[in-house]
Amino acid sequence: MKKTETTEYEGLLVRRIKNGTVIDHIDGGEALNVVKILGITGTTQEALSIATNVPSRNMGCKDIVKLTNRELSKEEVDRIALISPRATINIVRNFKVCEKKGVEIPALIVGLVRCPNPGCISNTNEPIQSKFAVLPKGLHCFYCDWVITKDLTSHII
Repeated sequence: MKKTETTEYEGLLVRRIKNGTVIDHIDGGEALNVVKILGITGTTQEALSIATNVPSRNMGCKDIVKLTNRELSKEEVDRIALISPRATINIVRNFKVCEKKGVEIPALIVGLVRCPNPGCISNTNEPIQSKFAVLPKGLHCFYCDWVITKDLTSHII
């Protein structure tokens, strides 16, 4: 059979996983930030596969992260939503996708983002967590009215 130009590049870039989570439709170039906010440093037990700038009909290009033997908590999914709101979470068990869901940015973010204002009460030794409202213009701190409009990844706890 003659290999054609269209089929030459089709197929799996990374091996299937037996059990774990596939984070798909990550905005192109954000996979390493997803890995960072999940706290994966290379010293953890799960195997990790990352594909960046994969061609996508709907997105132009996308990133994919596969984690073996790990399912994400709601808090972890909320963190991913903050940097890649079109991402999808696929739970894989015995090589089959058992659950597939999109991420949703919550209207209120508590304890996931650090306020960049050094004078904010949430950055002191007070026993409170940061609290932000999600607005079209960015994240609005409940305590000091600071608004985060860009580079959100550096503020995720």
